[in-house]
Amino acid sequence: MQRIDSVNIFTQGKLQYGSVVIGDDGFISDIILSSQPADTASASLLLPGAVDAHVHFREPGLTQKADIASESRAAAAGGVTTVMDMPNVVPTTTSPEALAAKHALFQEKCVVDYRLWYGITADNVEQALRDYGQPDSPYRDEICGFKVFLGSSTGGMLMNDQQKLRQLFADTQRVIGIHSESEDVIRCNKQKFLQYFQARDPQHRMPDDLPIEYHPKIRDVEACMETTRMAIQLAKETGAQLHVCHLTTAEELQFFPTENITAEVTPAHLIFSQEDYQTLGARIKCNPAVKRPQDRAALRQALGDGRIFSIGTDHAPHLLSDKQGGCLRAASGMPSIQFSLLAVLELMKEGVLSLGKVVELMASHPAERFGLSDRGEIAVGKRADLVLVDPAQTTTVNKDNILSKCGWSPFEGRTFHHRILGTWVKGRKVY
Repeated sequence: MQRIDSVNIFTQGKLQYGSVVIGDDGFISDIILSSQPADTASASLLLPGAVDAHVHFREPGLTQKADIASESRAAAAGGVTTVMDMPNVVPTTTSPEALAAKHALFQEKCVVDYRLWYGITADNVEQALRDYGQPDSPYRDEICGFKVFLGSSTGGMLMNDQQKLRQLFADTQRVIGIHSESEDVIRCNKQKFLQYFQARDPQHRMPDDLPIEYHPKIRDVEACMETTRMAIQLAKETGAQLHVCHLTTAEELQFFPTENITAEVTPAHLIFSQEDYQTLGARIKCNPAVKRPQDRAALRQALGDGRIFSIGTDHAPHLLSDKQGGCLRAASGMPSIQFSLLAVLELMKEGVLSLGKVVELMASHPAERFGLSDRGEIAVGKRADLVLVDPAQTTTVNKDNILSKCGWSPFEGRTFHHRILGTWVKGRKVY
């Protein structure tokens, strides 16, 4: 039995001053509320631990960039208590054998709770549906959902077989998460800009790279719109449970909210715009690309009106040596999980969204979407997955406090006006 005393608890949809009692089983056994109002001037905030449905911890096979131990420590330091890891590792998580091996690694090394996505290719749809896709599938509980890359990204898992895609959508009620970018549009845009640069200097061969600011021109609005439109139409026709990962454009927001279909946004796309390429360069290169200021503004607005259902980081560490070059050479992805809750709380401080929305988008909604009914809120009988935040202290991101193995952050030099004091996973203090 343990207690967390004299804090502002976000429970029953509002802040209330009091204490939380955690039983020996790791679940909340009592919430003792004071008659005095929430002490917003000095008391710390006790919030549900964040549920991040979109992480890349790089293990197995890419551990020079990151590993389960280092990135789960970063998650704990950021108040994230459950992570869902993506399948584009080496080998890809696209077979039962690879999935079992990955589970063993996470059980050994992960300091927070976890779930695993299962990657879909044109070659494994039948097996995936049989083993994981039905209510009576023998290994159903081993995955959180199916991940489909409808545009190429890190890991080479592009899925472009429309017949197999329809089969997947029609034959399962598991959540299907998609990376939504049109490979055809990307290819045409890339060729157009390469030819443009060659035309400026015809004496030299075709360039093999382009300036970093061309990344959102190659992976542009239409690249996202074309594939998102197709996937949503397919989901409407089949009744599939579709989750559109890392939404980036104002135009795509017209499709939401739609029954059975949800949208996720990352802190990076809420914080940065393409203007930041001038100072941060490839550090903010990710797929889909950070785009126009008006996209950022539209995504921020959609946080409060139900069109954006959840926030997931797409935490994707690379070594800085991998981030050298322009938009064709530099690796896509950035580390973000350690500072994701702080970044979203900063948006709250700026008036972009309320504390209640922070909790919904980062905890209760992703828990609900992925069937984790035992977490996502502070209530008696729920898991004690908790984060304690001090709103009176600041956190300045620098190399000394970055826990991700890659050793850098796009937020370096930025000061957030909250500090994470402690994180509990099922009653166990992990930070």
